[in-house]
Amino acid sequence: EAIVNGELKPGQMLIEAELAAQLGVSRAPLREAINILSTRGLVEIVPYHGTSVKKLSRKDIEDLYSVRSLMEGYAIRHVILSDNTEAVLAELRTICDAMQEAAEAGDLREVNQIDRHFHDTLVASSGNDLLLNLWSMVSLRVRQVMSLRNRKKGDLLGIARNHYGIVELIARRNVEEAVSHIHQHIGLVGGAIAEDWQAASSPSPSTQGTK
Repeated sequence: EAIVNGELKPGQMLIEAELAAQLGVSRAPLREAINILSTRGLVEIVPYHGTSVKKLSRKDIEDLYSVRSLMEGYAIRHVILSDNTEAVLAELRTICDAMQEAAEAGDLREVNQIDRHFHDTLVASSGNDLLLNLWSMVSLRVRQVMSLRNRKKGDLLGIARNHYGIVELIARRNVEEAVSHIHQHIGLVGGAIAEDWQAASSPSPSTQGTK
């Protein structure tokens, strides 16, 4: 949770003894959990150097958001063409209302949790079990990036408004417009995050000039 919520940041070292003490568990189950997180691409284990939260490169984020765009575009298409569109819209609007309320309260953690619930619901509503299984494989990394983005951006009300916009496009039942919008929206978000990430990870001119 600390990794996907952005509390443990990319590159941060994970000390087994400290984590075991904080979580109140022995090292054996903790080590097993770390190995699982490694297979999911969330942590990096380097022999003789230790374990850290896996760093995210610009390419990692571009790849992630390209896949996310395809998944959510597919989900939106199937939601619009299904016989259950109204029920899905009602559920998504309820989620948006909760997100708006959390945003007005300035509750970052709650906004992030509701944000995740919105996208999980959208994908699940496609009715495609294979898509849902694939989504579960990338959703942890999506949550991590979204949390880090939302934490940095700070415009919680803007995040809520963006989700209302997605719902209204689904309500229009124009498949191509809705899918094009989600592709563009996620593409722009992913591109902006990738650029910010590269800028943040690049040494400043003053740093380059010092020894």
